[in-house]
Amino acid sequence: MAENDFARHRLHSLLGVVPVGLFLVVHLTVNFQATKGPGAFNQAASFMENLPYLLFLEIVLIYLPILFHAIYGIYIAFTAKNNVRNFGFFRNWMFLLQRLSGLFLVVFLAWHVWETRVAMALGTPLNYEMMAHILSNPWIIAFYIIGILSAVFHFSNGLWSFCVHWGLLVSPRAQRIGTYVSLIIFLLLGYVGISALFAFIA
Repeated sequence: MAENDFARHRLHSLLGVVPVGLFLVVHLTVNFQATKGPGAFNQAASFMENLPYLLFLEIVLIYLPILFHAIYGIYIAFTAKNNVRNFGFFRNWMFLLQRLSGLFLVVFLAWHVWETRVAMALGTPLNYEMMAHILSNPWIIAFYIIGILSAVFHFSNGLWSFCVHWGLLVSPRAQRIGTYVSLIIFLLLGYVGISALFAFIA
């Protein structure tokens, strides 16, 4: 039983980086094209929509990995022991925030997929105008800001955990350097995501 849990935990960690984390980077990069104008975003979105075997790629490389990562992540969030009250160490707080951001992302991603991918499947064009319409509500803007920052934090902090669990960051010095690298990734992706968001707001 313990071996199965260890294997599932490793798979959960791996999927959070490949392919889910890589998809997040690609998705934010495509959205960032909106900073260059509606035409640039529409062109980038059209390129992604016209990839061969798109539905197959989405199911195998995005939806199924995210579904497993989310379901097992919820299990971890409600069964893991948090030591924040007892110790308050930086990594304990990161551990807790990783779980909280993950739980929020379950809600955010479900809503985001419904408003974009499902709407597109039902006939609404996935373009600049769609996103501008979605973000015309200030409450939705706030929801998206929290969602983007949660996703970027969950990925960057999760990348640190992945490197530790897979033996890539072993020594305290390596883990400290990994913390700085994950912070830089958070800041860079956060900038890309928030800049893209406000590019859709008139």
